[in-house]
Formats: sequence, structure tokens, C-alpha cells
Amino acid sequence: MRSRQRMFAAVMRLLLKCLRLGRRRRFKLVRQVEQLWHYGRLCLRSLLYNSFTDGDVVLDSLFEPVYWLVDHVTRWFGVVFVALVIGLTSSIVAIVYICLLPLILQTYTPAWICWHLAYGHWNLIMIVFHYYMAITTSPGHPPQAKNDLTGVSICRKCIAPKPARTHHCSICNRCVLKMDHHCPWLNNCVGHYNHRYFFSFCLFMTMGCIYCSISGWEMFRDAYAAIERMKLLEKERLQVAANQTYYQTPPPTFSFRQRAFHKSVVYLWVLCSSVALALGALTLWHAALITRGETSIERHINRKERQRLQKKGKVSIAHGTAASWGRARCDVPLSVLQVFRNPYSYGSWDNWKVFLGVDVPRHWLTRVLLPSPHLPHGTGLSWDLPPCVTEQRAPLLAI
Repeated sequence: MRSRQRMFAAVMRLLLKCLRLGRRRRFKLVRQVEQLWHYGRLCLRSLLYNSFTDGDVVLDSLFEPVYWLVDHVTRWFGVVFVALVIGLTSSIVAIVYICLLPLILQTYTPAWICWHLAYGHWNLIMIVFHYYMAITTSPGHPPQAKNDLTGVSICRKCIAPKPARTHHCSICNRCVLKMDHHCPWLNNCVGHYNHRYFFSFCLFMTMGCIYCSISGWEMFRDAYAAIERMKLLEKERLQVAANQTYYQTPPPTFSFRQRAFHKSVVYLWVLCSSVALALGALTLWHAALITRGETSIERHINRKERQRLQKKGKVSIAHGTAASWGRARCDVPLSVLQVFRNPYSYGSWDNWKVFLGVDVPRHWLTRVLLPSPHLPHGTGLSWDLPPCVTEQRAPLLAI
């Protein structure tokens, strides 16, 4: 009896030990999982922490695969886009010479004929010259050799000094001086040495499309009405052919040349009007950027920097609103607040003179209204005061 009790007690003690050991192991496993969770969370936060992180950064990170796809598509289809521009422009020029020019010479007065010939050919020469120069001129790249180049930062992809206003193009896989953007219609980056060619091409192409749309409006209305009349007469002709009798005469048919003429006029007006709206908006956008003395990338950077400094209370919300900002941030004295301005802006008028390379008054004719391959001011590596600027602006708070 006693031996059974002792055996039962031993079994119970062994069972209790097993339960305690299992409980300890379970608690130890839970503690290890918690430690791994906290360690992984700390590592993730340390890797992703950035004081500049906001909603835009997160959105850019989420769209990174889309950007990668767009970059590769743009890189491989750049030649197709250039061929498309050349093909569409050539088709418009061919329609003007084959269809519209004979009509103009037969119906217009000598004064209007001279105007159309002079303006049309001048606009065409400016478009062809600036487009050719934009696609063949290198935008400019920082030197790869070691020298005394002063770099604002180091490019993370090129691992080389990056001068001021220089940015890395993921499509060209190189740093570009004063980069504005990569244009697929040029198959080239828009940078320091071809920025003027790009804007001039957009401007003169818009002017040419507006000119064709306005001067061809009446022809477009007549051609559109003629096409509708063709469709109606074709329907009547088919009805007559189905119920033809000896006393009915089918309506006259239009020749292939007449159909091609009217459809070409409609095609010209629709294409020119569409390009004028789309390219005109882009031209106005770049004109506003040039007036402020900044590129497309710099506008984004300046906006982010202005918002960051506003949160710290170092600059006013807008130009001349330091008093309202002081009321909102009472702990910052008004004397400390400054107005954020682009350091590369010399004023609206001087910005245009620097961009177009106008040093003397005659340059408005020889360098702006006529084709000119002159180089821009500076080398794109340093940004000294251009000689055409009338007076140097006082240094202001800027990036």
C-alpha cells in the first residue's frame, strides 16, 4: 500500500516538473518572439527613418515600380517619338504645299500672299532649326575626371561630385547640368546647353499651329460640310442603285482627289488645333518657370524647401506677409523672418535675357527672331553673375 502511494507521489512530482518545464519553455519562447518583434521593428524604423519623410515621399516610394517602367519605355521608344514628330510635321507641311498653297495663290490678294509666304516659311525654318538643335545638342554633363570641381553634393548613382543645379537622369543614366526634364519627344534631356532650343521649338511650333488653325478655319468649315455632303450623296446613290429605274439618274460621285483634299484639310485643322492647345499649355508653363529663373525640378525643390522653412518659422508664408506670419508664430521675431527667393533668379526681365542670351539690343533680332546657335551664359558648373544682368540682387534666404 505504501509502495503504491510512493509510486503515485513520484509520478505526480514528475508530472508537475514536466508541466513547470513546459511552462518555462513556453514563456521563454514567447519572450524570444517579443524580443525578435521589437528588434525587427527597431531595425525597420532605423532604416526607413528620415526627417524629410512625408506623404509625397511615401507616394513616390509606392510608385517607384511605375517610374521604373516609364523610364525604360521612354528610353526604348524615344526614337519612335522623334519619328512621330517628324512624320506628323512633314504631313502638315506636305498638305500646305500640295493642297492649300495653290488655293492661296489663286484666291488671295498679293499682300496676303506675301504675308503667308513670308511668315509661314520663317516659322517653318525656326521650327526645323530649333528641333534639330534640341535633339542633337548635348544638355551638358559634369566632367568625370578628377579636378577642382566644387560639388554641392555627391550623386548617389554616379558616385561623383554634383555641381549646383545638376541632377541625375534615370533614363540617360548620367548627371545633367541644369537639368529640366527628360523629353521623350526629343529623345534627349533638356539641360544647360539645349534648354533654349527646347523652349524655342515649343514656342514656334505653338505659333505655327495657331497660325494654321486660324488661317484654315474657313477652309475647315467648307471641307467638313463637303464631307458631310459626300456621305449624304453616297447614301442616296446607294438607294438609287438598289431601286434603279430607266427614268432615274444616280447622283454624281466625287473623285478621289476631291475626297483626299477635303479630308486633308480637316486632318490639318484638327491636328494643329490639338497640338496648339497641348503644346501651348506646356509652353506657358515653361515660360512661367523661366520668368522665375528656375527649372521644373528646381520648382519642386524650392517649394519643398519653402514649406520646410515655413514650418520652422524662418521665412514668411508669402511675399510681404511677414506680419501675418509673425502673428501666427509669436515666438519668432519679425526681424528674423525673410522672404524665400530662388538664388538663381535675377528678376523677370533679366531672367529672360540670361535665358535667351541677349547681351545687347540687336541680339533680340539675331539671337531670338533668327536662328542662332550661340551658347548660353556660363559653363553650367558655376553660376556667376551674367554680364547682361543690370544689377546684382541682395542675397536672400534660399537653398
